[in-house]
Amino acid sequence: KSIIFFGSARTLSKDKYDDKLRYMESQLSIASEDQKAHLQEEIKRFKKTEETTQYYEDTMELARLVTQWAMTLPPKKRFVVCSGGGPGIMEAANRGAFLAGGKSIGLNISLPFEQNPNQYITPELNFEFHYFFMRKFWFAQLASALVVCPGGFGTFDEMWELLTLIQTKKMKKTMPIVLY
Repeated sequence: KSIIFFGSARTLSKDKYDDKLRYMESQLSIASEDQKAHLQEEIKRFKKTEETTQYYEDTMELARLVTQWAMTLPPKKRFVVCSGGGPGIMEAANRGAFLAGGKSIGLNISLPFEQNPNQYITPELNFEFHYFFMRKFWFAQLASALVVCPGGFGTFDEMWELLTLIQTKKMKKTMPIVLY
């Protein structure tokens, strides 16, 4: 049984956000005059994303707490955190489980860009899918609950798919859904 976490791959941890901002600002001193205006605009846009680091931190903490709680249950009744296995919110969920000393699942999708397994997935529970429908099938098959954090089209696609399966009674189980 698992508790699935969906959310944005673009959300950064506070540490990664700070590192990237420092790097961008350091580039100003070596940029040509033509590059400086563009870089300053890029930094200004990037600073607007700082508020999303809170989603990363909150997801990591929730996954840590859920994992700690699940580890107190008898082995056959335990829950494991499961995510899409990539960066951002997915990494935060796997990282929270890792920090609690628990296992977590990563259901990755092979894409020509962006998606690589994050380092916090339990190695033997790291799976890669070629087709989205197979990945969604396993999300639905494993899920006992769903936590949806801010995300993009992929997050909405996965959430609506599960909601449709529940509404049409294609999934017989009860599944709590938390929208953050």
